[in-house]
Order: sequence, then C-alpha cells, then structure tokens
Amino acid sequence: MGHDHHHHHHHGRSLWEGLILTLGFALVEAVGGWWSGSLALLGDAAHMVTDGLALGLAALAAWLARRPPSPRHSYGLLRLEVVAALVNALFMLVVVAGISWEAWQRWHEPRPVDGALVVVIAALGLLVNALVAWRLLRGERDLNVRAALLHVAGDFLGSVAALVAGIVILWTGWYPIDPLLSVLVCLLILVSTLRLLREVLHVILEGVPLHLDLERIGRALATLPGVVSVHDLHVWTLASGRIALTAHVVIQRMDVWPTVLAEAHRVLRDRFHIDHITLQPEPIEVRVPLSVVR
Repeated sequence: MGHDHHHHHHHGRSLWEGLILTLGFALVEAVGGWWSGSLALLGDAAHMVTDGLALGLAALAAWLARRPPSPRHSYGLLRLEVVAALVNALFMLVVVAGISWEAWQRWHEPRPVDGALVVVIAALGLLVNALVAWRLLRGERDLNVRAALLHVAGDFLGSVAALVAGIVILWTGWYPIDPLLSVLVCLLILVSTLRLLREVLHVILEGVPLHLDLERIGRALATLPGVVSVHDLHVWTLASGRIALTAHVVIQRMDVWPTVLAEAHRVLRDRFHIDHITLQPEPIEVRVPLSVVR
C-alpha cells in the first residue's frame, strides 16, 4: 500500500507541475503571438490553455483517487481517472476541430508573420513540453496519465509544426506552410485521441479488458479439481491496473470449497493478473444450472 500511495503521490505531483509549466508557457506564447502577429502561436497558446485545464483535471482526479473507500463509494474514487481521461479526450477532439478550422481560414487568408520570433518561441515550447512529458513518463502510465500525455504530445507536435513553419517563413516567405503543417498535426492527434476514447468507453461500459479472454478464464476455473461448472462470470476494469471478477462456481461438495477457493485465487492472480475476486460457491445438489461454462 505504501508503494501504491507513493506512485499516486508522484502522479499527482507530476500532473500539477505539468499544469504550472503548461499554463505559464501558454502566457508566453500568447504574448509572443500577439507581438509577432502569428495566428499559429496564438492558436497554440489557446491549445496549451486547453491542455493546462486538462492537466488540472487529471491532477485533481489523481488526488481524489487516493481517497479511501466510504459507505457511499465502496470502491473509493478510482473511476475518477477514467472520467478525467474521457473529458480530456473529448477536449482534444474540440481542440483538433478548432485547429482545423483555423488552418482552413489561414490557408485562404495568409497573413505576414515574424518568422524569427516564431522560431524562438516554438523552440522554447519544445523544451517545456519535453520537460512536462519527462516528468509524466517517470511514473506509472494509467489512463489518466496517458490522457495527459496525449495533450502534451499534441503541444509538442504543435511546437514542432510552429518551428518548421517559422523556419520556412523566415527563409522563403511561403506562409501556406503553416496551415498545411497544422492539418498534419491534427491528423496525428486525432488517431491517438480516438484510440484512447475507445479504451475509455470500453472501461465505462464495463467491457472485458481487451487483453483478457472471458472463455479462457471460464475454462481455467471450470477445470479446477472439485469444480463442476462456472456461470454468471463477469470480468471488468475498475481502474487502470485494477481488474475485478465475479462468478458462481458449482462444486461437488461444500467441504472442498476452501481448497477450490484458494486454487481459484492463485490461478486468477498468477495467470490473468486479476486481483479483485468474488466467487460464490453452489453445491451441485443444491443447484443444477440450465446453462454453464464447462
């Protein structure tokens, strides 16, 4: 428990540090964008403000997830990380739509930009995003942290695009490079966001974790000595790294249950890494289920 608390504490601290760095540099980008006349930097500043809010939400969720279970929330608040990841992913879709619209506007109405200033600020942006990503990557990558990393990766790509655009504008004066690179960044962010959104929705719908096979788990339990069959088998994700399982186990006699229970826990932990297990015994003479997993 102490090790787990240390990890959660490190996650929360890393997220708060990321929030401060992100919002601080967003202010620098906004001033730089206004000074240079660069809509690219102003757009990236807005992007970073959105990401700062997302990091703040992730940090709040990480802090609340450390609270112990209560009579009202018997599992604690572990699921808050899933909610935060969902909100972050939806934020990211809005950001992608905003950048795409801005790129479309800029393609049709190019404006002069101070390329040198854009290059300097974009280079600083790369350093800030690299620092935030490094802090987040040092800890465990649960859904919440992965969602926060997605925002940081988007900022990093945005800074790379702004840097390249600034260099091209500085040397050639070709302004359409800016919206072209913005669209490329949007596509990269969109792929990662949709993948994360799929995982989050799967957890919310209490789907079987993607790396586990329900039939294989059922067979592993049903073939244990003393077990006749298994039914009402459910496996779902409580939060990242926490998988829960419930099942009804039909056994030959109640006196074999302590042995069956110990062996079932060992198999589920060692073979499938399931740590939250609830099994209900049913002696065969009491119940003969109509449909079973054999």
